[in-house]
Amino acid sequence: MKLDSMSFFQLASKRMHWLSAGQQVIAENIANADTPGFKAREVSPFSELVNGTTTRGMSTTHAAHISGGGYAGGVRVSRDDGTWETSISGNSVVLEQQTLKSSELSGAHQMAALLYGKGQKLLSLAVAGQR
Repeated sequence: MKLDSMSFFQLASKRMHWLSAGQQVIAENIANADTPGFKAREVSPFSELVNGTTTRGMSTTHAAHISGGGYAGGVRVSRDDGTWETSISGNSVVLEQQTLKSSELSGAHQMAALLYGKGQKLLSLAVAGQR
């Protein structure tokens, strides 16, 4: 039996993928914290991914723009309009804010992994009938 075909495991896998994409975007933001003019980015809300309302990768706003490879699985990345401040150089990455976001995503990833493991144990218990 493939666990991916069960809706609980599909949802947990999507959640873990979305959290991983979020951590990657935060890492890119932090790596560009000193780049003049760089604008912080964020991933689309998880609800958009679950409902299937996201487009694949970043959207282009001009025909001459190169479309980004994006993040697999329908996670959309866009400019973070909720940044705390913008520096004189035009950079909108605030390291403290990125650290908080990273911590939140890390906790959520641990919770998703724990729930995925508990789901596997529950399924094993149901199939085997014993502990």
